[in-house]
Amino acid sequence: MTAQPYRTAIETFIAAHANPTHKFGHQPRLYALTQQIGAGLTYDDDVVFAAVWLHDLGVFIGHRPEDTEALKTWDHVAYVIEKAPAILKEAAFPEEKIPAVLEVIRTHQPQDTPATTEAIIARDADILEQLGAIGITRTLAKLGSDTRFCTFTEALHALKKQLATLPDQLRLETSKALATPRKKIMQSFIDSLEAEGGENLF
Repeated sequence: MTAQPYRTAIETFIAAHANPTHKFGHQPRLYALTQQIGAGLTYDDDVVFAAVWLHDLGVFIGHRPEDTEALKTWDHVAYVIEKAPAILKEAAFPEEKIPAVLEVIRTHQPQDTPATTEAIIARDADILEQLGAIGITRTLAKLGSDTRFCTFTEALHALKKQLATLPDQLRLETSKALATPRKKIMQSFIDSLEAEGGENLF
């Protein structure tokens, strides 16, 4: 089936703005996960598509603050909610669906409580992206470019926290099943990193 022109327009917009470049891959992976999670459920795929492609705009360089202190308190979700309507209208996305897209973006983080099926699917997918080999890769890619951690030890602590807290926050049974192999991969990596690095990991 041919993609709707507005989908292509949204993808093209994110491709042009994703900086660092490796952040682009999160969006197509996340959308693919939503399709796995949402199989058999009734929901608006347009809404999920637009939300997962736009949800991280505020973490891209050029959209987030350059000042280190300002970045520590930066609300990237509020930024996206402010910018998304104009982006979606420019892409000729159905205007009547924009409020639903904003709701998904507003509640896509683990600490949020999604109220719509679309938001639950997107949030579960975003949690899964923080687990397994992809979760490890994304975390380590932030070393040196993220205010949250600058050393391998700090990244290790972040991985441990992700593994300890995120799986229990998944809402759907399909998501929980997809998390099982990812948890095993992450635990194995953490164990190996601690064994190899020991007290000299830094």
